[in-house]
Amino acid sequence: MFSDQTSIRRLPIYIVLDTSRSMRGEPIRAVNAGLQMLKETLLKDPYAVETAFVSIIEYNTEPRQVVPLTEVIGFNPPSLEAGGWSAMGSALRLLDQRLDEEILVNTDEHKGDYKSQVFLMSDGRPTDAWKMAIKTLRKRHANTLGTIIALGCGPKADLEILSQVADVVLATTQVTPAIIVSYFKWVSQAINVASKSASAVGGAINLPPPPPAFNIIVRSV
Repeated sequence: MFSDQTSIRRLPIYIVLDTSRSMRGEPIRAVNAGLQMLKETLLKDPYAVETAFVSIIEYNTEPRQVVPLTEVIGFNPPSLEAGGWSAMGSALRLLDQRLDEEILVNTDEHKGDYKSQVFLMSDGRPTDAWKMAIKTLRKRHANTLGTIIALGCGPKADLEILSQVADVVLATTQVTPAIIVSYFKWVSQAINVASKSASAVGGAINLPPPPPAFNIIVRSV
């Protein structure tokens, strides 16, 4: 927990990325380019610079938080590599732990962070148990977890599973560099909107229209 951030109400953004072996080659290079563009876009928005804090969690055979919750101005996009399986359940459990450790909650002395927003990207079916992980995550963090937005990327993405994990599911059958980069551009727009919007206090964010190649499969916010 960041107990020294009492003067700032942060908007925590967790970006959870599938880096399994099916993402090798152009897809993972596009993810890296998208993360770099995400930072550049957020730095141009004074609201995001003031409010948004970003974390990156990648998952393949094991999950790993490659960027702890960090203010935009100090956010350094990682260079990710693809390989291994797709342990989404383990990634959700790691996210659960990080919310415990990194989120500042409301007390009598100060206001806590805005509700955390989660952007999850998956191009296939999870290879480990995930149902209990998402159930536990939502139950334990009902007061600090906002919207979970998932991207089902490519023809092998399991949209039925993602619809049980996320509040909003975007889907595209294409896995091209341009499509992946357009997704991160959209994420940066969503963060910019959330940084300005009082709706972040309640946990919901007003999402911008998705890129043309994407369909909204589920939207419950």
